[in-house]
Amino acid sequence: MRDPTGDAATLWNILTSPTLLTVAAGAAVLGALSGTLGCFAVMRRQSLVGDAVSHAALPGIALVFLLTGTKSSLGLLIGAGIAGWLGMLAVLAITRTTRIPDDTALGVILATFFGLGLMLLTFIQKIPDANQAGLDTYLFGQAATLLREDVMLVSGAACVAFGLLGLFWKELKLVTFDREYARTVGFPVHGLEMLLTVLLVGAIVLGLRTVGVVLMSAMVVAPAAAARQWTNRFSRMVLLAGVFGGLAGTAGAIASSLVRHLPTGPMIVLIATGWAIASLFIGSAHGLAWRWLRMRLLQRKLAEEAVLVNLYELAEAHGDLEHPHGEGAIKALSPPNVSVPKALQVLKKQQLVRESAKGTWALTDKGIAEARNLRSKEGGKA
Repeated sequence: MRDPTGDAATLWNILTSPTLLTVAAGAAVLGALSGTLGCFAVMRRQSLVGDAVSHAALPGIALVFLLTGTKSSLGLLIGAGIAGWLGMLAVLAITRTTRIPDDTALGVILATFFGLGLMLLTFIQKIPDANQAGLDTYLFGQAATLLREDVMLVSGAACVAFGLLGLFWKELKLVTFDREYARTVGFPVHGLEMLLTVLLVGAIVLGLRTVGVVLMSAMVVAPAAAARQWTNRFSRMVLLAGVFGGLAGTAGAIASSLVRHLPTGPMIVLIATGWAIASLFIGSAHGLAWRWLRMRLLQRKLAEEAVLVNLYELAEAHGDLEHPHGEGAIKALSPPNVSVPKALQVLKKQQLVRESAKGTWALTDKGIAEARNLRSKEGGKA
């Protein structure tokens, strides 16, 4: 029989181990940074940017290793950053000099750079002791190898990025939603867009070691997509995306430590994507479930208003606004999809109608006033 006290102690030792705390902290900061910056990419309809930059970074990593033989994270990340930046410059050059749209240009650069990176990795595999370089970890990520120095680097970069976002918040938000108006009021639109691109490239490059080239785009898009379902305000969306990304990083690190052979990077992405999918259904602003509920409530309200106005018009035709009428007469004036008995019961609870003798219904004084108000609104719309 298993000892529950021993199991709890083992779990506590795992959750408080320095390795897990380091990985969880790094993944949380990375998730918060990626989610925050991802909001700008999503709202600018540039969700493929994360995919293009992460894939474009692969040949930079391989080239730095081939040219310098360095295995340091900083050196490889610098190569990744340069390659990712060159990829974005190539996209801008294609879209500005040709009629090729943004998404097509991003797809072309993504495939070209990624193919070049895979070719270089294949070549590196033929070099003696090449496997010790750890370059394959950048393909799918290996968060478990994060060191305290890596977390410090990511945290420092995140502080700089958040500081720049706070400093230029108004300008960046205006460029995101209406770049032409931002240009007319004198904002340096090109410089601000370059700043956003630099920040996004930096966040993606920093996440390659944790999540990998293949999955990094999900860390940019998924938290932002989830946050969009919960609010209509951009500031709240940015905040929520940062929280969702940070929680996904922490939860993914914890889950992978509790289950053997469960990779951290893919687990982080799965949690972030899972929350995005759940938000599509339960998000309070745009979730499908809430949208369906709001539509049902609106339909019910319209049905109740239609029954109230119809009862008013029937009574008005008799010259007595309190004249009672049966459900059959009300149904004759109401649309076929309206449940008149249910609507009358709701109106009765609201004290807008009262049930008279022999199953007939009449308006109350409150109901007469409300019906007149509804008719005046309809007349104003007409």
